[in-house]
Amino acid sequence: MNQSLILSRRTLLRGFGASLALPWLEAMGPMNGWAAGNTPGNQAAPNRIAFLYVPNGKNMADWRPKAEGPLKDLPATLAPLSEHSKEFSILTGLTADKARANGDGGGDHARALSAFLTGTQPRKTDGTDIRAGISVDQVAAARMADKTRLASLEIGTEAGSMAGNCDSGYSCVYSSTMSWRSATQPMPKEVNPKLVFERLFGSGSMKERARRDAQRKSILDLVKEDFGDLNGRLGRNDQRKLDEYFSAVRDLEMRIERSAQLPEPTVPEGTVRPEEIPASYQDHLRLMGDLMVLAFQTDSTRVCTYVLANEGSNKPYPFIGVKEGHHDLSHHGNNAEKKTKIAQINQFHTTQLAYLIGRMKSIKEGDGTLLDHTMLVYGSGNSDGNAHNHDDLPILIAGRGCGTLKPGQHIVYPKETPLNNLWLALLNRMELKVHQLGDSTGELTKLA
Repeated sequence: MNQSLILSRRTLLRGFGASLALPWLEAMGPMNGWAAGNTPGNQAAPNRIAFLYVPNGKNMADWRPKAEGPLKDLPATLAPLSEHSKEFSILTGLTADKARANGDGGGDHARALSAFLTGTQPRKTDGTDIRAGISVDQVAAARMADKTRLASLEIGTEAGSMAGNCDSGYSCVYSSTMSWRSATQPMPKEVNPKLVFERLFGSGSMKERARRDAQRKSILDLVKEDFGDLNGRLGRNDQRKLDEYFSAVRDLEMRIERSAQLPEPTVPEGTVRPEEIPASYQDHLRLMGDLMVLAFQTDSTRVCTYVLANEGSNKPYPFIGVKEGHHDLSHHGNNAEKKTKIAQINQFHTTQLAYLIGRMKSIKEGDGTLLDHTMLVYGSGNSDGNAHNHDDLPILIAGRGCGTLKPGQHIVYPKETPLNNLWLALLNRMELKVHQLGDSTGELTKLA
């Protein structure tokens, strides 16, 4: 390390209409954040939290490990994660009670997503008088807004209407939105990777951005002069880390540009496709996941929600041989062929999760990895999609949360344990002392 150079954690490289946050470098000194569990001499890292949502539940027999304790002999849906079995835990027995009807009749899909992070019964309406509750991610975002450039990041791959009736009298906002800043303020997700990239790395006026786009200028080209000045003053380890980081940014730019040039897939008549969304669903999933990783890597935010597909989504998966819609198949009525296809969809989603976990494991940070300094939750507000039940949910948590989590376990909790007890436990691992959230009854134990 160049001892004469000390950088701020918030150092930005700037150019015409662009700014580029940096990953942690040795020249920045120790990170600020909770270092619980770190050994002496380790660089303390901030604890990040991410929530990934998949719709329509699971084939639970293919999801739930057979025995409590250390993870081994993973069931079919979890098989793509086998090389990462020491990096995540499966939590069994958690319930989202407020996703149940509780006297409100049909609408399990709308309630499943809107209650997932809030633990609050959404008001049944397809009008403008929507009401749910503040979500766990926004509790964290509000408490840490002064620590990062973005308080939180809300992303997804499937656009959703913010009005209209989408599920048995529930507004479409409920089945397409996971994050809620307040009971009446949903946080719409961004599904266009180019716009997420601009939010993370762009700066300047709309006119400057338009000019840059017209000239097809890379963010990296625009900050080249600033980079050259900085790089010459860094030690070798920092130079190597910057090269790796810049390569990842350049790769993302190229993938976003390529995805916009691919031929459009055949879509039903009348379907409106947002601009510059990848034609391939898998490419779209991975682009958005990589953007989340970069946001964490640069400490642009420490909170992210990622909806892989809207609740009740009837998206087909022809690229894995499933032409029928996901939602239709989830109501399989124990038909063996339909259950096989649902299993294929479930396994496809965990394959994408495996990719994301691998990316986070590959990024060195201090004496650990980005994954070591993250709590990544993956799951659904539905359990068995055929039954529309909201108890015994499929919940996975990856990462070590800066030493506050012990992964590699199958942990079984008593029936009807509120899912929001998990959210309390995770908030308190970020040094955010919260005693009540939605229908929580106390902090979940046995995670470390």
